[in-house]
Amino acid sequence: MQIQITGHHIEVTDSIKNYVNEKFAKLERHFDQVIDIHVILEVEKLAQKAEATVQVNGNKLFAEDTQENLYAAIDNLIDKLDRQVLKHKDKTQNH
Repeated sequence: MQIQITGHHIEVTDSIKNYVNEKFAKLERHFDQVIDIHVILEVEKLAQKAEATVQVNGNKLFAEDTQENLYAAIDNLIDKLDRQVLKHKDKTQNH
């Protein structure tokens, strides 16, 4: 699993990178066929936005979340992606 982290109007520090890597490890526990992840962190005035595109075996999953706190946005983003990954996993197992 390869994670790319990009920042728009924000400097991506080591603590943010570590936090994102820690949270995305949760996805890999549920579904080990995650190929590539691209995370974009963005600051717009008072809103902090996190979005991610996850490439899994045969599909791309996308989610985004906007909060006042960047860490809360990342947490909600992971929850959304986790639900999508589990749904994709169920679909592939049923076929």
